Amino acid sequence: MKTKFEIKDLITVGIFTALYFVVTFIVACIGFIPIFMAFMPLIGPIFAGIPLMLYFSKVKHFGMVTVTGIIIAILMFITGHPYPIFIFCIGAALITEFVLRAGKYSSIKHCVIGSATFSLWLLGMVIAFFFGFREAYFASLVDGYGQEYVDKMQSYTPTWMFFAMILMCLVGGTIGGLLGARVLKKHFKKAGMI
Repeated sequence: MKTKFEIKDLITVGIFTALYFVVTFIVACIGFIPIFMAFMPLIGPIFAGIPLMLYFSKVKHFGMVTVTGIIIAILMFITGHPYPIFIFCIGAALITEFVLRAGKYSSIKHCVIGSATFSLWLLGMVIAFFFGFREAYFASLVDGYGQEYVDKMQSYTPTWMFFAMILMCLVGGTIGGLLGARVLKKHFKKAGMI
């Protein structure tokens, strides 16, 4: 297990963060249909599971996933998500760091669990639908999306839905991780992972 960053680690972080972000962004585009936006925490991690698992197979020390979380938080903040996105992205990344380290960066099982925990960052994307942000956030959407879209989104996101979304992230992340592990089975074996 390596302990310090090398240039190739930063390149790996950059490449896989970009790949993961692009896949997630493309999947998030289905959010233009309100019901799909409500289920984004389930759907997104399933599709992003393969690139995320490939990335985890290349993570060999603490800190790489945290850098990914910080980059995603910055990108999401720039695209209009409220400041709690930093809490969710960095928090999910740190939890995932400890999961991967517990598996000594060589356990497929820990990578799958890491896929589930990392997916919790998606809650930062939807937090604006709930709690203290709700009214102002939905009001800001009316000009761009129209009142009908906003009304549907409000009806699909009662407060209890946030807690259902936590479960969606974990289930979607686990499914995505298992899918990624299956598709990349030969790669994991070649990388010496068990």
